[in-house]
Amino acid sequence: MLYLHDVWVNWFEGEENGYNVCHFHEWRKDDSVELLDQVPLLKVEPILFHYLENDLSELPQQLLDDIFQKAFLRKNHERIQLEYCFVVTDGVGIIAVDTIGYNIPIRKSRLIPRQEQLVYEMVENHSPRKYNFNKQLLKRDFHILAPEPELMTGLTRKERQLKQLLFMALDQLYSSKNTSEIRYWYTEWNPVKYSYIQDLDFEMIWNQLYEEVKPGWSPKHSTFCENIIKGQPFFEKLWEMEHGPKVN
Repeated sequence: MLYLHDVWVNWFEGEENGYNVCHFHEWRKDDSVELLDQVPLLKVEPILFHYLENDLSELPQQLLDDIFQKAFLRKNHERIQLEYCFVVTDGVGIIAVDTIGYNIPIRKSRLIPRQEQLVYEMVENHSPRKYNFNKQLLKRDFHILAPEPELMTGLTRKERQLKQLLFMALDQLYSSKNTSEIRYWYTEWNPVKYSYIQDLDFEMIWNQLYEEVKPGWSPKHSTFCENIIKGQPFFEKLWEMEHGPKVN
């Protein structure tokens, strides 16, 4: 068993999508960073690494047995034993996982660059451990509240958070089934289509709006998001967490 020592982690809890487990350059001062005194390191096959990084499904029991109580957190000069915590790599990607006692990867973290380099060096001449797991669980259904990774590629942490907020607002708009409201917001997004959409039904307008806002992120997206969430306290709070209090 390989071990890493003095590993800084920034846990992201309940994230099934790896794109929301931020890399070191996106960590923030108000993130809660912890220090692992010791943590086991596993090299696994790429298919299992992808499963661990991009899902919240059950971990292979043999993997859990292999790393059981072998990690320790250092806190206030104490050494606290963790049930199931480990760092895993396929030789390309690297992620730390803590199940907080369960059998699913509830908390995930990236490592700092110096530790990542150490991981690559340590596993270079090691073959991946093979674990059996239900590969059917790899077939995930993506949707507006769990977007495909391709829709988040190349975006900053702030842009990803705001894009997910916009998708939440659009999902709420969809549940209202209000045709005049969706016409208004589509016209806000794409004014030149005003006449074109007057004879379309709710589903067609909403689908066109969604397809047009899906790609990328731009100042136009940001303005549209800010406008569509006005007057909704929960959404406004999420906006302020990323953008500062700018909603009037």
